[in-house]
Amino acid sequence: MLKIAFNKFYAHSLPLGHRFPMEKYELLPQQLLLEGTIEENAFFSPGMISQEHALSVHDETYYNDLLNLKLDRKAQRKTGFIHNDDLIVREQIIMEGTRECAEYALKHGVSMNIAGGTHHSFTDRGEGFCLLNDQAIAAKWLLNTKKANKILIIDLDVHQGNGTAQIFQNTPEVFTFSMHGENNYPLKKENSDLDVPLKDGIKDNDYIYLLEQSLDKILNIFTPDFLFFQSGIDIIDTDKLGRLGVSIKGCKQRDEIVFKLAKELNLPIVASMGGGYSKEIKYIIEAHANTFRTAQYLYF
Repeated sequence: MLKIAFNKFYAHSLPLGHRFPMEKYELLPQQLLLEGTIEENAFFSPGMISQEHALSVHDETYYNDLLNLKLDRKAQRKTGFIHNDDLIVREQIIMEGTRECAEYALKHGVSMNIAGGTHHSFTDRGEGFCLLNDQAIAAKWLLNTKKANKILIIDLDVHQGNGTAQIFQNTPEVFTFSMHGENNYPLKKENSDLDVPLKDGIKDNDYIYLLEQSLDKILNIFTPDFLFFQSGIDIIDTDKLGRLGVSIKGCKQRDEIVFKLAKELNLPIVASMGGGYSKEIKYIIEAHANTFRTAQYLYF
């Protein structure tokens, strides 16, 4: 069974002014249930990440200041949020959701978090609506518990996974791959193990070619035993921030490539949703839903 992390805090704990497109966290599960892609028992409600797991990635001073609402206004503005207790609880739940997804993926081959993909969070700071880094924490947990030895993070959000790149810059057991808009946020890029910058307006065929070429290149030099997939749908042509020209169909083809790769190589995979900012919510829900439909179809 496909196991999906979802908690009511995903949609209902954000500061005023940040509900759209955050309403997707509520609408996406409803859509998946309504159309019969998954059943209610597919969802699990994670608790909060332990301090031990969080501190395996994040600086202790930053983490404590975050939890105790002691970050100054400048640091808060850089994250894009004004911080409050519910927001911090939400972030800790998202972190645990992805870590628990890793446990389910080891059992079932695949698991998914309705939220997550917080790849702009660095060791000692947050940026771009990311306070802690869920895939980094889950990856470190896998390594520390010897449940995985070599991890590939496939980041296909339109924005570079700069925080993830920084966190694992000296960790040869983790290969960071980011395929992102060349002219998009963040202005200052970090160095992933493989970065593939994309020109504005790139269309389906060129995007898919670069993705397949890049994955072939990686697998020729790195042999993972676990995958993380940052499946942001801000690459689609209706996205108001993305600047790319990939269709919803092309985005679904992207998902199929990644999940088929994981299944064919018998590699457990965890997908976190990442960004999506189309003006009309229907495009956001459809593109995100395709990721879940693809996983459900291929595995179950």
